[in-house]
Amino acid sequence: MRIGFALLAAAALVSCKANSGEDANAAADRSATTGVGKIDAALLTSGGDGRDWAMTGFNYQEQRFSPLTQINADNVGQLGLAWYADMPDARGQEATPVVVDGKMFVTGPWSKVFAYDAATGQKLWDFDPKVNPEKGVQACCDVVNRGVAAWKGRLYVGTIDGRLIALDAATGKQDWSVQTTDNSKPYTITGVPRVVKGMVVIGNGGAEFGVRGYVTAYDAGTGAKKWRFYTVPNPTGAPDGEASDAAMAKVAPTWSKNGQWKQSGGGGTVWDSIVYDAELDQLYLGVGNGSPWNHGLRSEGQGDNLFLSSIVALKPDTGEYVWHYQETPGETWDFTATQPINLATLNIGGQQRRVLMQAPKNGFFYVVDRANGKLINAGQFIPGVNWATGYDPKTGRPIENPEARYYKTGKPFLAMPSAIAAHNWQPMSFNPKAGLAYIPAQIVGSAYLNPSSPLDQAKPLGFNVGQDLGNAMYPRDPAAVKQAIAGATGRLVAWDPVANKARWTVDYPTPWNGGTMTTAGNLVFQGTALGEFRAYAADTGKQLFSYPVGTGIMAGAATFMIGNEQYIAVLAGRGGALPLSIGYAIGKARDVPNVPHLLVFKLGGTVQLPNTQPQDSTPVNLPENKAAPQQVAQGQALFGRYCQVCHGASAGGGGVLPNLQRSATLGDPDTWKAILIDGMLKERGMVSFAKVLTPEQAQLIRLYVIDEAHWAQKNLGGGTKAVAPAPAAQKSPVPTGVR
Repeated sequence: MRIGFALLAAAALVSCKANSGEDANAAADRSATTGVGKIDAALLTSGGDGRDWAMTGFNYQEQRFSPLTQINADNVGQLGLAWYADMPDARGQEATPVVVDGKMFVTGPWSKVFAYDAATGQKLWDFDPKVNPEKGVQACCDVVNRGVAAWKGRLYVGTIDGRLIALDAATGKQDWSVQTTDNSKPYTITGVPRVVKGMVVIGNGGAEFGVRGYVTAYDAGTGAKKWRFYTVPNPTGAPDGEASDAAMAKVAPTWSKNGQWKQSGGGGTVWDSIVYDAELDQLYLGVGNGSPWNHGLRSEGQGDNLFLSSIVALKPDTGEYVWHYQETPGETWDFTATQPINLATLNIGGQQRRVLMQAPKNGFFYVVDRANGKLINAGQFIPGVNWATGYDPKTGRPIENPEARYYKTGKPFLAMPSAIAAHNWQPMSFNPKAGLAYIPAQIVGSAYLNPSSPLDQAKPLGFNVGQDLGNAMYPRDPAAVKQAIAGATGRLVAWDPVANKARWTVDYPTPWNGGTMTTAGNLVFQGTALGEFRAYAADTGKQLFSYPVGTGIMAGAATFMIGNEQYIAVLAGRGGALPLSIGYAIGKARDVPNVPHLLVFKLGGTVQLPNTQPQDSTPVNLPENKAAPQQVAQGQALFGRYCQVCHGASAGGGGVLPNLQRSATLGDPDTWKAILIDGMLKERGMVSFAKVLTPEQAQLIRLYVIDEAHWAQKNLGGGTKAVAPAPAAQKSPVPTGVR
């Protein structure tokens, strides 16, 4: 796995041309006391007075809490749309806007960057890094990007193909670019860089396909590498010559001497949360899942496998290890610890404790002492968590359900939560005035099965997770499908981290709702999968505002001031892991159109969104179903292995990528082959699967999808029609889901 890294590092240094030939005006912009030129450590530490939203989490505490109060619980019902902008790519919109001195910077799919006048919506510039569309097949959970970092006149963005790019904030022109990954391997970047002490820190993703995780710090001015920290040991056993080497003496014994991690790299990618603690001068990494997921295959069922599913504290100047806390030892369910981390000081037991808080995938809310990494408390924030019953307060370890280790029992385990997560990447926020954290939670279970066929072995395309993906389909039982839809729900949880319990909750009929943002105006903002932008009272959960936007919202909002007016901005648009992979269970959200917009609200806004039409769910004319049962079974196994994660379980589609049950190519075997085998649509991200499929196998997948489509049309009908947005905002009564 280490081949080529030395060459890449050398090439990276050569490619980092620091501002060669930049003009005097651009250089002056960098030292300005206005605009992005003013963004420095002091502003990122405090966040200022709230006029700016200078980084993805507002400030280094990443609470996503604004001190602004012009928009508040008394007048939020008067919010209206100030302006909106159409986004060019109808894929997942996950970024939180950065706003500085009236200029807004936001990213979209394919790592594109856009700049706007934040008061009028006038586009100032855009930047396209020209990612090769074929890289999309290595993005586990859509070709998304979660935003930019701003620092002293520059913006920094990571790209799907592993580059870290510095842009001039005034012009959008590239200053420098460095390749942070070996692009011959399935690494990606979807997360937000963080700028700490003049360095840009970035991680990567790709553990589902087989990579070794690490985080790298680069000089913010030149792109020169400063240090690198690997989160799992070197499969060769040799030192890396990096900052992580000293920690590996502690890490290596927690992995087996053999196991598939030796070939896959072990995983542990830091694909989202990287948080700087300015009070303690520590950097916290949220580390991801193992590669493969299956602990029995990855590490022969042995060891805790550090630093998987852990929070790791480093010294930011050098990358030196300080401490770690592992949330899920021996991780085997894709229970990452990459979810957002909030920093705060809380009164616990009569003492002021500096803590970090996280609600990761596994369903427990953690409060950890950030001085030493010791667990303070951990409570279940969704119902039905069954992989563990709680945590031992003395050891900080989970009290596991033995049945959860399916590779030991040999039996499938129906888990709550699932890999889709009790809480995924959608931002969590914390309101220090209310003392509550606001978690965009979800209740989605799934089965974990040991591999059952050669198809489950590692392949050059598709997920390599050590699971039986081919059998992870919905049963041919209408009642069971309806039960799955009804059972997959969402929830907004207001969690008291001191009392270790929920203070109030709001239930949603579908999962995969938006991230949260909270303000001193006693408000919490969140978008929904069914196409509303809402505001709740931060202390009680009373719904105070709802605006129908006509498309699902996943991203977290930002708020800022221009002149004497406060604004709220949020990206709207569907995508990501759940709509791609889960199909039917996303429920009514399947029929909500994917019409991506950047939306900006203010009190008294009067701009109208155009009406949107629901996804077409009327029955289509299907080709005759001539497949034999054996062909259908073979096609189903192949579909589950290679197609499900993008086109949905049972080929049901999630309303983002094409619904194959409705594809016009089902009746045309030649065009089907041209797409799957010949790569006819590779420029749109649909690469050739000739590395893993024969032409005959491709046709078996087609026959399976035809068979599945006939069954679904007969037994599930045309689906549910979504409602087009109303022309104006509306105040809503308290929903029945608040309690």
